[in-house]
Formats: sequence, C-alpha cells, structure tokens
Amino acid sequence: MSALLLSWDRGTVVLEPAPGGLDPGELPGVLWDPRVRRFRAPAWRHRELLATLERRGEAVDDRTRLVLQAPLPWQSPPLRAYQAGAVAAWEAAGRRGVIVLPTGSGKTRVALAAMAGSGLRTLCVVPTRVLVEQWARVLGQHHPGEVGRFGDGSRDERPLTISTYASALIHAERLGQRFELLVVDEAHHFGGGGMDEILELSLAPARLGLTATPPDDTARLLRLSDLVGPVVYQLAIDDLAGRYLAPYELVTLRLELSEPERAIYEAERACFERVHRPFARHNPGARWQEFLAAAARSVEGRRALEGWRRSREVVAFTEAKRAAVGRLLLDHCTSRVLVFTPDNATAYQVARAHLVMPFTCDAGRAERTEALRRFSEGELRVLVSSQVLNEGLDVPAADVAIVIGGRGGDREYLQRVGRVLRPAPGKRARIVQLVSAGTFEEGQARRRGVWLAAG
Repeated sequence: MSALLLSWDRGTVVLEPAPGGLDPGELPGVLWDPRVRRFRAPAWRHRELLATLERRGEAVDDRTRLVLQAPLPWQSPPLRAYQAGAVAAWEAAGRRGVIVLPTGSGKTRVALAAMAGSGLRTLCVVPTRVLVEQWARVLGQHHPGEVGRFGDGSRDERPLTISTYASALIHAERLGQRFELLVVDEAHHFGGGGMDEILELSLAPARLGLTATPPDDTARLLRLSDLVGPVVYQLAIDDLAGRYLAPYELVTLRLELSEPERAIYEAERACFERVHRPFARHNPGARWQEFLAAAARSVEGRRALEGWRRSREVVAFTEAKRAAVGRLLLDHCTSRVLVFTPDNATAYQVARAHLVMPFTCDAGRAERTEALRRFSEGELRVLVSSQVLNEGLDVPAADVAIVIGGRGGDREYLQRVGRVLRPAPGKRARIVQLVSAGTFEEGQARRRGVWLAAG
C-alpha cells in the first residue's frame, strides 16, 4: 500500500497522494495549490490531519518534522494546589488549551511545570522584549541548559526558546517546524489578527495559552480555541485573594467635574449620542467596530466620533483628579504606589507635578530595568505609567494602585490592578479608582467591580 507523503514548506504541510489513493481535498484544512500543483494545509492542522488519516487507516509517510535536540531533563518548580490543578486540566485536555488565572497568581510557574512535565522542545511567545528577559531569567533558575532568545537583535535558538511576538512572526516559517510545544503568553492578543500566523504556521501539536482575561468576543474566542485550545481551567481574583493573592480593598472616589469641564463634556457627549443611539436602536448587538465603520461614512458621523474622543479627553485628568492624586500620594507616603494613566501625556503631567518616575515606552530597556530595581528596593516609591506596566511585568513590592483612567477597557483594568495583588507577608493591597461623577466612567466602575469577582 503506497503512503501519502507529508512534507514541510514554509509554514505549511504539502500532501502528495499516491496514485489511486484518497482525495486529499476531503481532509480538514487541505486546499489545492495550483502554483505548485500540490495539496496544501496550514501547519497548525497537522495534528488533525494525522488523526484523521489514522482513523481512516491510511498509510502516511510524514516528513514534516526535524529530529532535533530535546531539552535536558529538569524538575518542575513547586506548585500550589490550583496551579497543579491547572496543569492537570491541560494534560487531561490532550495538552491543548488556555489557562485563565488572575495577574499575580503564577501563570509562568504553571507554564514551567507543563514544559518540564512534557519534556518537549518548547517555544514561548511573549508580547515584549522585557518579558523575553523576564521569562528567560525565571526559566534559567530551573532549567539546567541554556535558554534561547528571539527578539531585540537576538536569534539564538535552543530546545527551550523565548521569543517576542514580532520575532516569532518574522521567523515563523523557520521556527514553525522546530518545536513540539507552543506556550502563548497573554493569549488574549490572538484570535483576531495578523499575529495569528505565529500559531497557524507552527506544527507544534501541544499548545498552552496563558491569560488573565480571555477574549470576550465570541468569534475571537472560537478562533483562539481552534489555534490553541479551549479554556480548560479558570479562576478569578476573588477565588484566590486572601490566600494565594494579597487581600485587597477597592475604593472608588467619585469626583465632580468643574463647571467648564461639565459644559464641554455634556456638549461633546450629546453630539456623539445623536448619532450613536439611532445606530444602536436599528442595529441591536452591533459591535463598536461596526459603528466606527458606519460613522466614518458621513460628516455627522465623523463629528460624533470627534465628540466621543473629546468627551473622554475632558474626563481623563480633570482638576479634581489632579487634586486627588496629590492627596493620595501624601496619604500613602510609606507605600509603593503604581499610578495608571490613560496616556503618556497624563503620565508625564503626574511625574512633573509630583517629581515621581514616569515608566513609559519612551524609556529604553536599561532605564526601565533600573527603575524596576530601584522601585523593588525602595529607592523609588512611585511609578506612573500609561501602558508599559499593564502586562506581565513583576512588581511584587507594589501595594497601592491609583487608577486615573485608561483606554483598554475592562481587560486593561484587571491587568493593572493585578500588579498590586502579588502576595507578601502582612500585605494588604489597596486599589483606588478615580471616577468622574455623571460620566461614562461610573458605568465602567460598576462593571469592573463585577469583573474583579468574575475574572
């Protein structure tokens, strides 16, 4: 019986059926490529293809994989009960799936245990260069071999390799054939964009996604489930607070707008609502992106979008918020405080007004690393940031978060408050959110209180 030949070609699996054999076009994900007169499937369908062919009793000559050095044997780090449960759930799901745990609960440790237990060549993809270094440092504490790095000029492949999303995308055609386990940090970034090619062009049969905030869009969640696996384990902040995360207090300060601020806000919001309300009434369930597309087609719609933007600018850093930040920094003068702003401009305003350290994308890697060291050791008491501290970075010394405002919605909020929830002896975290009364921020604050409990 002649075998169906499978070979690798730049992130895809090429199929060459034997004469008289099955029609590959019947197999999942397989399409005819007239350029080379061969059948082809994206690499991520490889595992499904093999399973389908095995069920059908077809002979297969699989030449897609390279025989490469395996990682050195190493021990899993000690796990808490819920972390061990997460790893067990992933194993039970066939080593494919997304684990949802709050920021500060040790998702990296869960990944290390999965890597050590599987013994597979592993590529970890992370959003930023700073996280490449952080992951490599933690992995180097447990794994006896060298850790590879892709990103920030490095092209160093090892059986265990960490890469930025950007580098993994650029080198997907090469890396996609060389690993058996794909670990996807901050997996909520996937499922709806060009970065998905990192996952699509990989043969890795085992896949582990990590996030504190899975996509709330059904289409993105389904796509992520296809590419990585379904959510196999999930806990919220309140499931762990007080034992595995620091106990916390959530304080909401309702702050009034000044008369000039209120006049501008009401006028700009009314301009927005005149267009948005009829659209929402005639298009129930429509997504924000659909409204943006519709509004952009008319002068009135474009003015409505401008009103939406201006109304948010008014409440971003009001007179009352400025005064409140000053009082809060004095009230917490012995704490380590993270101040989160809606944009870099506001971060620099706070930094100048209170002579505190801005922690933004404008600073280089060495400067940010030094700032985190000084903050951890107590030389710096306050860091103010708009986005850089949102994902992944460890700042366990922080015990107070002041949230002035944001752009990224509920997911961004959970990531931010999670920065102060890493446990420490005697620690009780405090989260203070500044809300402009009588504005859209009040609805956000109510919803976020529910999100803290629901994850």
